[in-house]
Amino acid sequence: MSISHAPPEAPSPDISVTSDTVTRAPELVPLVPSSTRRTRVPRWLRRTSGPLLLLLAWQLLSSAGVLTPDVLASPGTIARVGRDLVADGSLTGAMGVSLQRVAVGLLFGVVVGVGLALVSGLFRIGEDLVDASVQMLRTVPFVGLIPLFIIWFGIGEAPKVAIITLGVSFPLYLNVYAGIRGVDSQLVEAGESLGLSRWGLVRHVVLPGALPSAMTGLRYSLGIAWLALVFAEQINADAGIGFLMVQARDFLRTDVIVVCLIVYAFLGLLADFVVRSLERLLLQWRPTFTGR
Repeated sequence: MSISHAPPEAPSPDISVTSDTVTRAPELVPLVPSSTRRTRVPRWLRRTSGPLLLLLAWQLLSSAGVLTPDVLASPGTIARVGRDLVADGSLTGAMGVSLQRVAVGLLFGVVVGVGLALVSGLFRIGEDLVDASVQMLRTVPFVGLIPLFIIWFGIGEAPKVAIITLGVSFPLYLNVYAGIRGVDSQLVEAGESLGLSRWGLVRHVVLPGALPSAMTGLRYSLGIAWLALVFAEQINADAGIGFLMVQARDFLRTDVIVVCLIVYAFLGLLADFVVRSLERLLLQWRPTFTGR
């Protein structure tokens, strides 16, 4: 006779839980880095505090007589002169001419610089034919070529645009070329393993990888463009901000000269803001360190 032994029953857990024995999970407290625990100050206030302090020091030195009007006019005088130049239309007309020259020179410079960088960066034979010549030419001060440009192109707009184009081309070439050659080789190999053609590899891997360096080169080229414009407009110019500065120099008007310099600075700052906005738009895929 077989006897079946049933397994002993496991003691049933006591599932009755009183309200006194309920334990809640501890609340999670987010950790805040020590660098973010400081008092929050609006960023626009921090960015404008430096120029405002400089302007205040300038006004104080002018009021104390340390800076005389024949050396450097006071901020109040500068503001009044600038308002008068805007009222009679001379400053706005000069700004329009200068902006047109920078825009045309920048357009030609982007085409030349980026085109040579693509030829030199994407093809080894292009590098052998182009890079050495560009490296030699970029060491020549572009300001020293102004007399040659005047001889070649005359005294009209062509030499002014040419000097801006030359100044813009080299920074763009160096940065775009470095960006192309700095693309991670593993990304190139991954694109080839996925079956991308040469054009597809350039379009989807090489050019996006070189875009951050290209935007940096564009920002630098804009600064060079305004610097080249200052030299170009002071030689045989009959319009533009540089022409106003030459006239002010002949009449010892330091206030007008300072107004023109401030206009140059604000136009350069505006151009840099446009490029930075374009950079944030095009490089959304690239997370970067933004400071603490």
